[in-house]
Amino acid sequence: MEVALLSTSAANKYRVRELAKDLGLSNKDIMEILGKYGEAPKSNMQALTDKELSLVFEALTQAHPASGIQEIFADTYREPAKQEQSAPAPAPAQAAVEKPAQQLTAPAVPAQKAAAPAPNAAPRPANSQPAAGQAKPVLSQPATRVPQKKVVDTRKGGDVNLAKYDERLEQMAPDKARRMQAPPAGKQKLRPNNNRRPGPGMTFSNKRRQDEHEKMRRLQLEIAKKAPLKVSIPDEISVGELASRMKKTGAEVVKVLMKSGIMASLPQIIDYDTAVLVALEFNCKVEHEVTVTIEEQLIDAHQDKEEDLISRAPVVVVMGHVDHGKTSLLDAIRDTSVAEGEAGGITQHIGAYQVQLEGKPITFLDTPGHEAFTSMRARGAMITDIAILVVAADDGIMPQTVESINHAKAAGIPIVVAINKIDKPAANPEKIKQQLTEYGLVTEDWGGETICCPISAKKRTGIDKLLEMVLLTAEMAELKANPNRAASGTVIEARLDKGRGPVATLLVQNGTLHQGDTIIAGTGVGRVRTMTNSKGKRIEEAGPSVPVEIAGLSEAPAAGCTFNVVADERMARELVEQRKEEEKLKFAAPVQKVSLENLFDQIQAGERKELALIVKADVQGSVEAVRVSLEKLSNAEVAVRVIHGGVGAISESDVMLAASTGAIIVGFNVRPDAAARDGAVRQNVDMRMYRVIYDCIDEIESAMKGLLAPKFKEVVLGHAEIRQTYKVSAIGTVAGAYVQDGKLLRDCSVRVVRDGIVIHEGKLGSLQRFKDSVKEVTTNYECGLTVDRFNDIREGDIIEGFTMEEIPR
Repeated sequence: MEVALLSTSAANKYRVRELAKDLGLSNKDIMEILGKYGEAPKSNMQALTDKELSLVFEALTQAHPASGIQEIFADTYREPAKQEQSAPAPAPAQAAVEKPAQQLTAPAVPAQKAAAPAPNAAPRPANSQPAAGQAKPVLSQPATRVPQKKVVDTRKGGDVNLAKYDERLEQMAPDKARRMQAPPAGKQKLRPNNNRRPGPGMTFSNKRRQDEHEKMRRLQLEIAKKAPLKVSIPDEISVGELASRMKKTGAEVVKVLMKSGIMASLPQIIDYDTAVLVALEFNCKVEHEVTVTIEEQLIDAHQDKEEDLISRAPVVVVMGHVDHGKTSLLDAIRDTSVAEGEAGGITQHIGAYQVQLEGKPITFLDTPGHEAFTSMRARGAMITDIAILVVAADDGIMPQTVESINHAKAAGIPIVVAINKIDKPAANPEKIKQQLTEYGLVTEDWGGETICCPISAKKRTGIDKLLEMVLLTAEMAELKANPNRAASGTVIEARLDKGRGPVATLLVQNGTLHQGDTIIAGTGVGRVRTMTNSKGKRIEEAGPSVPVEIAGLSEAPAAGCTFNVVADERMARELVEQRKEEEKLKFAAPVQKVSLENLFDQIQAGERKELALIVKADVQGSVEAVRVSLEKLSNAEVAVRVIHGGVGAISESDVMLAASTGAIIVGFNVRPDAAARDGAVRQNVDMRMYRVIYDCIDEIESAMKGLLAPKFKEVVLGHAEIRQTYKVSAIGTVAGAYVQDGKLLRDCSVRVVRDGIVIHEGKLGSLQRFKDSVKEVTTNYECGLTVDRFNDIREGDIIEGFTMEEIPR
């Protein structure tokens, strides 16, 4: 039955009342049917779903069954002439026997569809109506086995507005569905594509759509070929990555590089300019890729405006040779005694102090003068504004004095010379001034621009004049900073405190540091828990040029690294982890042990031996100084490598690292704990403790001599002239020789010299006098000899005998 056409009306809100009206039933009948098989509607205005419509139609169909198959097809096979004459009026047939108890009806279908004849149906004879009460005869089989769609009318009777349902079908059913459900009303003009035949199951519209997609795809490819490809290139890129971004093969890119004279493989890194030239060869549009790192996002590095800057205190570094009185000068300025607490009377840390002179603050940095602390002096010069060069009047210019002058000049800071110890009888300030001129420092009284102040730190004379000159130099420099921004500066010193943890001495160079700020310094990050000034007094904030000691970092940062106050602690910890990975790759590469895999590589490298060291010290600056001093002991035969350096006592983990790498532990002003001592004894790890750096360097240097390969020198034994040669088949060339000077030994090394040119160097094969083999032949004696693996001996050649002797270290 064609009740399925009505189900599509649900999308247009086909209501209970409308369905009952179309079927000729009451609203109550429809609601009873739905309540019997499902959920009854709440009102007659409720819209029905497809499922509910199907329930109603199915119930009506089951309640009104057809009496037989002949009756269903009775009106299908009619005479064509009679069908043409018949009007397109509704001609429904009674298809079911009505039950007295239920007067239910079903909707009718359009009359034109019900009256449509089968094209190949056999004609039915005229006046062949069956008699009443008799069954209708079986009709003849039609010419086609697939007759037209048969519509079964199950309604009770009456007229139904069929055009209404046809109109809804036209509005709701898509074109494809209408084509499939009903045959075309008239002739349809097809326009097949002569270029391509449609495949099975493919309509002409699908084929046309595919052709259009294909044309569009080709057009896009042509446009892509003509338009230049945009390529984003960073500052450095590998050849393989560049080829991938340009959608080219690696061979094509390598070929272009070879034309430019650059031999590069796919993993090789090339710079931005070279990559741009390659991209232009392939007609690519280049864009410079700018990578924003975590550090750039986290750290505020904008330039301050001139109106935001205010004057700040000068930062002064005291430099000079060891034991020339630098710390004593600071003692005189601070009226304290610091030098007495230093081991050996020399400064091995870097200190920062701030003093007041006539209400104006001055920050001083004290640097060690020993040559091992070169990096500390260089670091002190780079973060200061003025350098005070202390020279002993009785000692003169020394190597570390020259080094301090060079550091100050490299940093571009003015130098104020303080000639100390003028109270000593051997003091000669004029000699000092003359020596200074050799290094480009001409004092003012000699017609130059260098300020020179004679002082005596011990007697406290000339100190005020020196400080006045420092303030004058600072005023001329117009030192300024912006206190109203996040603090930044340099880590002067860092150490591990047993009670407070990592403690760092910072010099604020710009901005203001507050207690509670989150700072990142090297590989350390944390909040400022406590902050004290140079006098040990707790403070809440520190402005520019103020040295402070803080606690709260996760670890002791490296001396000389910069610190910054940041707002995002989580991102700061990410940056710290990134820095640790970089340091691990750079410095903490494991010491290679000899194995079959890397033995050949070490032989190719010249069989260079390696001395691994672990350095532990009380402060980070000393660790760096010891590291640099020990690594400077490396030579072509032995490489000294500090595989680990840290602050604090020697721990058990240090001993385990030394045991696994075969390293020696060097302790500077620190001692091992109990677990470390037991572990060192158990694993046979050598630990050396020092208080002064001289002893450390000397002892390590002595230990290195045991690792050096033996050194040999050549000792010439004598010369013999070839007088005659003989060819012996079993032996080769045998030469008769006359010893001119010295002697020849049987197993000595020899050189064959012809016309002053060495043509062969090897071993003496045999040495005989007459028929006897001898150990040596001396001057003015004749002998017979052979040279091992060499037969091109000629008359007149000179045989030079020599041996190699080991030189003791």
